[in-house]
Order: sequence, then C-alpha cells, then structure tokens
Amino acid sequence: MAANKGAGLLPWSWVAERMAKARNYWVATTRPDGAPHVMPVWGLWLNDAFWFSTGRTSRKAKDLAKNPRMVAHLESGDEVVVLEGVAVEADDAAALKQFAADYQKKYKVAVNVTPEGRKNGPIFMLRTQRAFAWRESDYPGSATRWRFTPPHPERSEGSAPSPRRKPTTKRK
Repeated sequence: MAANKGAGLLPWSWVAERMAKARNYWVATTRPDGAPHVMPVWGLWLNDAFWFSTGRTSRKAKDLAKNPRMVAHLESGDEVVVLEGVAVEADDAAALKQFAADYQKKYKVAVNVTPEGRKNGPIFMLRTQRAFAWRESDYPGSATRWRFTPPHPERSEGSAPSPRRKPTTKRK
C-alpha cells in the first residue's frame, strides 16, 4: 500500500484503548551481559502508562535494577502497539492502591500492596519515551510514532509522564 493511502495517523486514544483492553503483554529487558530477555506479563494501563508487577528475584526485576530501559508491546501483529522507555518502581500510595484494585478486577487475582510496593515484588511503571502503533490492514498508512518529552524531575516516581503527544511518521 502506498504511504499516502490508509486512514492516516492514529490518535493516542487508539493506543490507550488497546493497552487497556489487552490481557497479556510482552516485556523486553536487557540482561547484564547485553543479551535480550523477553517474557509475557499481565499488566494494566493506568494513569496513561503501562504498569506491571513481577517477583523481586525474577530476571525482569534483576535486569531493570541494573538497566531500567525496556520495551513493552501487545501480542497482536494486526493492531500493533510498541512502547519504549524506562521502568520506574512505583511508590505513590494512591497509585499503588488503584493498581491493586484494577488488577483484582481485571485478573481476579489479589495484589497486596504497601506504600513500599507489592509485598512479593516490585510494581513497575513504564515511562514511555517513544511509542509506535499501526494497523496491519492499512500499513504503512496508519504507522504512527510518538516521541515524549522527559518527565519532570520533581514528578512522583509513581505517576505517569507528561507526554508531548505529537504523532509523526516517516513516509517514503
């Protein structure tokens, strides 16, 4: 399909809807030796950001402790969402409480959180720096990229970034 065909750039709401509705997500981290590590996780779209939990001794948690850069994406290759950024361990009590309530509702699994995080391990929030989305059915016409401004240094670790939502795309 020609780059000038298709429905055009996707709105951020398209990304948010798919992230909120998904059950499974893929998370990619980097091992200390530089090798990639990819695993499926359960997670939530909360406060305009992707959140997930893991065990403190899991490979993901160990990787993120050394190098917080990560990628999260949906399972679908037909409606694609890829988020790149930095994982931060959530510490905002209200956001953690909301995470636990929403997680229980979505997965029917209780999450015990304290102001320090989840009892059995950390809860991470992805501070998205770049996002990509498209529909396979009209690619590359719907291919959209977002670049986000860095979060404000005084912003709570447990709250979402303030993105500059300016979709851009490279068309050939």
